[in-house]
Amino acid sequence: MESIKRGLLKVGYKMPTERELAQQLNVSRNTISSAYNDLEQEGVLKSYQGKGTFVAEEAVTWKDQNIKERIVKFIDLGLEESMEIGMDPDSFLELVKQRVKEKKELMSKLAAIYVECNIEQARMFSKQLTKISGVRVEPLTINDLKEMSDDTKEKVEQAQIIIATFNHVNEVMELTKEKRKEVLGVAINPNLGTIVKIARYPEHTKFGFICISEEFMFKVKGALDGAGLGNIDITYSNSKDEGEIRKIIDNSEVIIVSPGKHKMVKSLNKDGKEIIEFLYNLDSDSVKALKSKIIELKYKDI
Repeated sequence: MESIKRGLLKVGYKMPTERELAQQLNVSRNTISSAYNDLEQEGVLKSYQGKGTFVAEEAVTWKDQNIKERIVKFIDLGLEESMEIGMDPDSFLELVKQRVKEKKELMSKLAAIYVECNIEQARMFSKQLTKISGVRVEPLTINDLKEMSDDTKEKVEQAQIIIATFNHVNEVMELTKEKRKEVLGVAINPNLGTIVKIARYPEHTKFGFICISEEFMFKVKGALDGAGLGNIDITYSNSKDEGEIRKIIDNSEVIIVSPGKHKMVKSLNKDGKEIIEFLYNLDSDSVKALKSKIIELKYKDI
């Protein structure tokens, strides 16, 4: 876990076998097996029959376990404390309303940026986060941070918080370390409509998948496997070479693309083959946890 958090092990990295790691660390194979199983249960590692064990997520930062029950317990505790000092329930309720109002006002003044590998998803998720959290969220890409123009630099400096999908958190932390900003992670889930479109094709359909990053490619493989589509005939590529991309398009009946590659693939798709964008949605539980974390960070300054 420490290696994953530090970015030494990235999404898609193939882990040593249980026997190999046991020998490397000079511990029993049962210990390694137990550790691998625990990390699989947490969604950090994922095993594929006959292929090995891979890093599936760079971090599972928060767990949303019975969150409503926990909040109700906090409310009950606050109410009990207030009644013990003589405050009536109506006064307690007014105090809560006032505090919520203050927090909402402060949240509206908070600035954040959302970082993705492509601008399409960055814009989409920024709008979703702005609407859900009440925080003004500006979209940026990984390349924006690498180039760090004056405009990007200003946005980063003005933002109190940087948000990124889990598989980009370590890279974003590295690119913004001089700015000393808090970087928060959020999970994304494959869009159900995208999965359904792919599943409707006949069994022997030849698919080609084209994206920007190796991390995105690995996540899509996992998403298709999880949806029972792991055995479809599909060629994966994150190549930047136009000739190789054109070859995959020519040899495929249907092309699946990441949003960042859609424009390029569309221009090369001279035969008008169907192009399916592989979309992701923000995980609702992860967004709830993110919102709580934003409030927590904001109130450290009060």
